[in-house]
Amino acid sequence: MSIQGIGNMAKTATKNAAARVASAKCMITTLALLMFLTVATAVPVYAAGLPAFIGEAVDMLRILVFAIGGGLALWGIINLLEGYGNDNPGAKSQGIKQLMAGGGIALLGTIVPQLMTLFS
Repeated sequence: MSIQGIGNMAKTATKNAAARVASAKCMITTLALLMFLTVATAVPVYAAGLPAFIGEAVDMLRILVFAIGGGLALWGIINLLEGYGNDNPGAKSQGIKQLMAGGGIALLGTIVPQLMTLFS
């Protein structure tokens, strides 16, 4: 096998990896949209009273913020792995930033509703 043949194999493997990453990003975006639509349609249109409505709204927002944070963290993991696979420092940096931001948003979605109980 010649050096040119090895180079062609490496180019093909890189193209295949890029296609898999693009496919994974598309699937994550679709799943995030489906989760958003599921949460948005699960909220009842009618309210028995204002406190019950506010409680349900807080629950819905908690789930939505947690889902967005989890999706961002998952997207960050994919970018991080893509950066390591292609030896791209920019993608690694972006991936770790997205991972940390997604984790922070997901944490925020779990802590804020618990903080509301401190004042009641």
